[in-house]
Amino acid sequence: MAELEQHSSSRDNSSVDSSEDTNSRDSEAGFSEDEETLIIRMFKLVGERWSLIAGRIPGRTAEEIEKYWNTRHSTSQ
Repeated sequence: MAELEQHSSSRDNSSVDSSEDTNSRDSEAGFSEDEETLIIRMFKLVGERWSLIAGRIPGRTAEEIEKYWNTRHSTSQ
């Protein structure tokens, strides 16, 4: 019985660890470093064509990317 509880406990901890790992890779805007780099590179190539950029990042919408860009790379600084 103790063996079963120990196994269950270690399984629960692994799921917590993986979600914390995911959160640590994401920036405060919810984008990973790879996504941020890709957005910057794509913006330099295609400009404000958010739907084109979003098409290169699975699970992201054009609106999310435009909002990210406007909050992180505003030209009114």
